[in-house]
Amino acid sequence: MKNVIIIGAAGRDFHNFNTYYRDNELYRVVAFTAAQIPDIDGRKYPAELAGKLYPQGIPIYSQDRLAELIKELDVDQCVFAYSDVNYKDVMGISAIVNAAGADFVLLGPNSTSLKSTKPVISVCAVRTGSGKSQTSRKIIEILMEKGLKVIAVRHPMPYGDLVAQKAQRFATIDDLKKHKCTVEEMEEYEPHIIRGNVIYAGVDYEEILRLAEKDPDGCDVILWDGGNNDFSFYEADLSVTVVDPLRPGHELSYYPGEVCLRVADVAVINKVDSASKEGIAAVEENIKKVNPSATIIKANSKITIDNPEIIKGKRVLVVEDGPTLTHGEMKLGAGTVAAQRFGAAEIVDPRPYLVGKLQDTFKIYPNIGHLLPAMGYGEQQLRDLEATINKTDCDAVVIGTPIDLSRVINMNKPSTRVHYELDEITSPNLHDILEDFVKKHKLEK
Repeated sequence: MKNVIIIGAAGRDFHNFNTYYRDNELYRVVAFTAAQIPDIDGRKYPAELAGKLYPQGIPIYSQDRLAELIKELDVDQCVFAYSDVNYKDVMGISAIVNAAGADFVLLGPNSTSLKSTKPVISVCAVRTGSGKSQTSRKIIEILMEKGLKVIAVRHPMPYGDLVAQKAQRFATIDDLKKHKCTVEEMEEYEPHIIRGNVIYAGVDYEEILRLAEKDPDGCDVILWDGGNNDFSFYEADLSVTVVDPLRPGHELSYYPGEVCLRVADVAVINKVDSASKEGIAAVEENIKKVNPSATIIKANSKITIDNPEIIKGKRVLVVEDGPTLTHGEMKLGAGTVAAQRFGAAEIVDPRPYLVGKLQDTFKIYPNIGHLLPAMGYGEQQLRDLEATINKTDCDAVVIGTPIDLSRVINMNKPSTRVHYELDEITSPNLHDILEDFVKKHKLEK
């Protein structure tokens, strides 16, 4: 029996355990380590989810302790299991593991992917913030127009009570409150709900899949709505990967985004309207180099805004999607683009006004700059976000996150939401691809 540490961030790590290690008597998982997500270390993966081999559950430690844990727990293997990490950092962690004497392991799809009884479409990306969500929404809308019932399953974000979050179903806005969702969770679930389709998420993706297949509202197609740049937890019958020309070259230098690109049936080059010709050409060349059989679709990220008059000539605070700015390393988002296009006089720097845990966020990610990430992993971060917005000296707030932020915090100044949708500009497009998919799987209504 080999002793194992799973290195993760409350997502892929738990899935790898559930699918490969949970009932495997050849291994003993002695610990998880956690990074990226605040306040997850110091807890346990609970016995109720860990199975009969782990009646005490499994402790979760900070990744900072990895080297000493390998020695203390006599570890044979360390399994790297989180996403959107550049290759240099991945191999830096490998060096720590090997120097402590253990093997460094990366589990692939054959060891961790689950098979569905329904046709599966996966939507993944090469980096956080590339545009997975708008691509997922477009695919779902096309299939719904064909009369099909689409159940979305979202990559995990379980930062609360893991037992309670084992398998969650979201069909109404009230379900977000019922399940005590964080801002990050709401950003992903709410756009699906308001379009009238059901979305599942949680911790145990075998159970989630079986529930989704038998959803009471019906299920014709499962759509895997990926997180960060991770590859799908489910075997896909159609794999779509979104590529970002604002970050050319990242598609071949971040783990595991290149995996997503290499397995893609369709590569969507998004944000063509915001990117340079050189950036577009570079990512297209890289797609053709590593996956010449992929169908390439070019698309704009079409931006609309509720109240342009709130922006024009005003000093605005721009609130963007949190993970896009943090480990996604983006220097702008939809809110920034909207502020520039609709004539803001100034984008106000929030750093002098930061409150509480947001100060820590900017210390960990100092390159965020003059944008405010919508951090809301817990109640305290949400309150800190509210206090920072209300403290900032500006005329208005531009909300570039996918949710109605005014529903969860109280702002003392005018605000307007930015919406962004996928607008394909080349052929074949997703309508053509999905027409073939529907025929192939005999889904015509």
